[in-house]
Amino acid sequence: MMFACCRRNTFLITHKRLRLGFRCASSASSAAEPADTIFALSSGQGRCGLAVVRVTGPAAGGALRRVAGLSCGLPAPRTALLRSIVHPQSKEVLDRGLVLWFPGPHSFTGEDIAEFHIHGGPAVISGVLQALGSLPGLRPAEAGEFTRRAFHAGKLDLTEVEGLGDLIHAETEAQRRQALRQMAGDLGRLYNGWSEQLKRCLAHVEAFIDFSEGDLIEDGVLNQVDIAVPQLQMEIEKHLCDERRGERLRSGVQVVIAGSTNAGKSSLFNILCQRPAAIVSPIAGTTRDIVETSLDIGGFPVLLSDTAGLRDTGDCVEREGVRRARQMVGLADLTLVLVDSMQLPQEPQMVSGFLTEYLKNVLPSAKDHEQGYVLILNKSDLLPKEHISMIQNVLTQTSDMAPVSILSCHSREGLDDFLTLLQDRLKTLCGDPLAGSPSLTQTRHRAHLQKCVDALNQYYEYRDTDLALAAEGLRLGLSSLGRITGKVGAEDILDVIFRDFCIGK
Repeated sequence: MMFACCRRNTFLITHKRLRLGFRCASSASSAAEPADTIFALSSGQGRCGLAVVRVTGPAAGGALRRVAGLSCGLPAPRTALLRSIVHPQSKEVLDRGLVLWFPGPHSFTGEDIAEFHIHGGPAVISGVLQALGSLPGLRPAEAGEFTRRAFHAGKLDLTEVEGLGDLIHAETEAQRRQALRQMAGDLGRLYNGWSEQLKRCLAHVEAFIDFSEGDLIEDGVLNQVDIAVPQLQMEIEKHLCDERRGERLRSGVQVVIAGSTNAGKSSLFNILCQRPAAIVSPIAGTTRDIVETSLDIGGFPVLLSDTAGLRDTGDCVEREGVRRARQMVGLADLTLVLVDSMQLPQEPQMVSGFLTEYLKNVLPSAKDHEQGYVLILNKSDLLPKEHISMIQNVLTQTSDMAPVSILSCHSREGLDDFLTLLQDRLKTLCGDPLAGSPSLTQTRHRAHLQKCVDALNQYYEYRDTDLALAAEGLRLGLSSLGRITGKVGAEDILDVIFRDFCIGK
């Protein structure tokens, strides 16, 4: 009897310590059930053939019956029914459309949901929204509130919520693929898998602290933790060393066109934009400010910038443009370094040395590597083909020179080869969103993962001197992982303790 009391008291101590250690409990369990019912237009704004109005909450069924004139109860779940949409007070017919019923918990939000598929004219949409607003207990939804309720109901974790948002805003094929994979839960499963491993390690350490003195626990428990923690830390650090591919794909690759004056930067900018976005003139120094546009190149999002020509000048306005150009080059993921072919040395053997010095003037030393730039020799139409061939042979034999694209913005000759090279570089910078492990897509994720790695270092620091502080390091690491997905709580640790250990064997 006394042994049972001791075990119970020890369990309570562990429970209290875990409770104090986790201020951030699972959102799904801590969030109160929303009492009100909300509605909103779920499809896009503007005139369209079809619009979808969605209602979620405890009064969704009553709203469906009144607005759709259903006197004989609700329709079968997930079955479309053609009905007249009427105003509940005036009984005026607003439209004729489809209605659907999704009873909770088998719905997007986990609550009862009603949907009205109506015609997409502004007057129809406004009339239906006003009709719903006239019903007691219903109110317009706030931005993202449907997804927030899905999160609180445990239908989506935070990574899936972010993936859904990215999918809605995706503008290129690669962005769509990455967002769809994240929304499907691939990234969340990766982080939850790490959380499960760390949760098990923490449970083992906590159990060792509380139950080891009476020989109530298996031998080698801490040895298992000593093996698992460095493996987990190595996996997280490898995930962090991704050169920001997922984040770059999500937000867009910063591509900057830079070079000396009259090298054809604005001409190339207009070709890539497929419109006269920048002024082109034979006068040196025409472009004095940053001209930017968003593009889809080969399915990858690009933020393309045209910049002022790099030269020493006494004009204060142009000098500011040059300063901004160098600043943009320093921030760029990829720099398109444009060279006027007419400025190349007459001797082909001297071209590689000239280009090396040219690159030093354009690029910061930290970015002087192959993946950070594409070297482009423009105005090839003004050079004899034999001379171009000799230049190509010399550059091919130069081992420390990145591949060079030779083209003419005037005749478009060589443009296809340049676009192929550019797409290859973009793919390298963004990666394949469908290959390998899911990509790290948010700065928020990176910050919490780095905190997790730092916290695991605390385990090593105090492992042999103070096991309680070592356990605190694991707890902090688990909390950091939980903040990414929105799921972490003390009850999870207690469940593992009593699932994995036969206490009092």
